[in-house]
Amino acid sequence: MREVSTWCRLLRDRVTDVAGQGMTPVVLGGDHCIAMGSIAGIAKHCSATGQPLYVLWFDAHTDFNTPLSSPSGNVHGMPIAALCGRIKDSEFDLGVPTPVVDPSRINLFGIRSVDQVEKATLVDSGLKVFDMRAIDERSTFTIMREILAEVTATKGHLHVSLDVDFLDPSIAPGVGTTVPGGVTYREAHLCMEMIAESGLMGSLDLVELNPLLDEKNKSAELLVDLTGSLFGKATLHR
Repeated sequence: MREVSTWCRLLRDRVTDVAGQGMTPVVLGGDHCIAMGSIAGIAKHCSATGQPLYVLWFDAHTDFNTPLSSPSGNVHGMPIAALCGRIKDSEFDLGVPTPVVDPSRINLFGIRSVDQVEKATLVDSGLKVFDMRAIDERSTFTIMREILAEVTATKGHLHVSLDVDFLDPSIAPGVGTTVPGGVTYREAHLCMEMIAESGLMGSLDLVELNPLLDEKNKSAELLVDLTGSLFGKATLHR
C-alpha cells in the first residue's frame, strides 16, 4: 500500500501541473487505484480555480472497500473509499485534504457487483450510485442528462474515470474483473457522446485494460473508439 500511495502522490503532482497549463490530463492505467492520484491532482487544481469537482466513475464495482472490509485486499477496490476520506490508514495519505471529493458529487455508473460490507456503508455515504437496474429502468440518456445538468449548473469540473469492466464482457473481455450484464456498445458510446457534447470533461482516467486477457484487441479497439467519442468523434455533426 505504501508503494501505491507514493506513486499516487507523484501522479497527483503531474496531473495538477498539466491541468494548470490549461491542458486535459489523460491518465492511462494500470488498475483503478491510480485514480486516487489523478483525482487528488485535479482536486488541487480545482481548489486553486474555485471550481467544484465532480467525478463520473464508470465501473462494474463501487470500489468502496477499506483495508478492513475488503475480501481480497486489492487496493483497486478501495479508491472511492479513500477519496471520500473513509480510510484513515496513513499509508493512504494522498497529501490533500479529505474528503478529496464531496461524496455527493461522485456518480458511480454501471454498478453490478457490490460486496456485503460495501452495501451497508453505501447507505449513508452520499454517493450517487446508478446500478444496471437503474440504467435499465430510467435509461442511459436520462441519467446522463441529470448528471451533466448538475455539473453545468454549478460550472463544475468533470473528471471521467473509466474502468473497462463497466462494459459487458461480451464486448470487452480484456479485464481481470469481468461481471456479466454490463453496459452495451451503444449505451457506452451514448455516454461518451453526451459528455463530449456537454464540453464539461476536464480530465480523464482510462484503466484496467489487460491485453493478456483480451481477444484479438477487441477491448482495446473499443476503448480507442470510446475515447474518440469522448473527444468529439461523431457519425454526424450535431
